[in-house]
Amino acid sequence: MNQFLFGIYPYICLAVFFIGSLLRFDREQYTWRSGSSQLLRARQLRIGSNLFHAGVLFLLFGHFFGMLTPHWAYEHFLSAGSKQLIAMVTGGIAGVLALIGLTVLLHRRLSDERIRATSSGMDIALLLILWVQLALGLATVPLSGQHLDGSVMLLLAEWAQRVVTFRPGAAELLAEVSWVFKLHIFLGLTIFLVFPFGRLVHIWSGLASVGYLARAYQIVRQRG
Repeated sequence: MNQFLFGIYPYICLAVFFIGSLLRFDREQYTWRSGSSQLLRARQLRIGSNLFHAGVLFLLFGHFFGMLTPHWAYEHFLSAGSKQLIAMVTGGIAGVLALIGLTVLLHRRLSDERIRATSSGMDIALLLILWVQLALGLATVPLSGQHLDGSVMLLLAEWAQRVVTFRPGAAELLAEVSWVFKLHIFLGLTIFLVFPFGRLVHIWSGLASVGYLARAYQIVRQRG
């Protein structure tokens, strides 16, 4: 089971993530949107959305660079223990902000009949999955405090790096890790699995919008 969940399941999730997103964009572009309901309870949406996005974007990029940056790239100026302490503090703050924001968004979506009527089952399921994932992430902070040498963090990073570089032995690294970390990783992989089937696909558009900064100037001709 450990081999399947952390050695095979990651590739299933990543394959569905990339291929499913491509097919969704190619075949169902009219469904490629965030499905905004901002005309309803706009103030609550603004508060919840800003808190959630600020926290979750920090966590997203923090996990990406933190997990996939090899230890040798920073060990000469930053120890594993110091890196873990920075991750615990900054990630904990960002996680709390994101969890508060998502709680506000969940309350808004479930307590208002009009918003709930325009919400699909996938919309609500995604919010609940993300809420549990954020709660699990915060639960790993006190666990990390029990091994401040950064040893478990290095194990988790090595697992991620072996997965993305197709090296063997990734699953074995997590055999003795706490079930909280394992469940956090499993649920994170599952988010990649369901990504192409809900409103999360709008994240691709958000990343692509960075290209707007480098676009050529538009030539506008005025009527003389």
